[in-house]
Amino acid sequence: MRLALAAALTLAAVVPAAAQDGQALYNAQCRSCHTLTGVNSPAGPSLKGVSGRRIAAAPGYNFSAGLKGKAGTWTDASLDAYLANPAGFAPGGKMFARVAQPGARAAIISYLKAQN
Repeated sequence: MRLALAAALTLAAVVPAAAQDGQALYNAQCRSCHTLTGVNSPAGPSLKGVSGRRIAAAPGYNFSAGLKGKAGTWTDASLDAYLANPAGFAPGGKMFARVAQPGARAAIISYLKAQN
């Protein structure tokens, strides 16, 4: 029994992040600062409709100069780059948390796209 439990826990630890649930990851890593309601929180802009939206264009949110200076729209690639390294993507930005695992970023981005 202990061996089976140890094997299950080990397997769970090595399951690729891509297999993780985007909603669960969003709830664990993003929800404390962002909403999906279209209403900004004091800590961050709403992420409802973020996929395809111009960068730093959520109405009513005061974005950092770093993000205001970015051109383009939020694509899978730009969201991935931002989540991987917010400070590198937009120096001086407000977002401090990063999502290190590529699979976790992909799951979060997929979940956000489904919220458009």
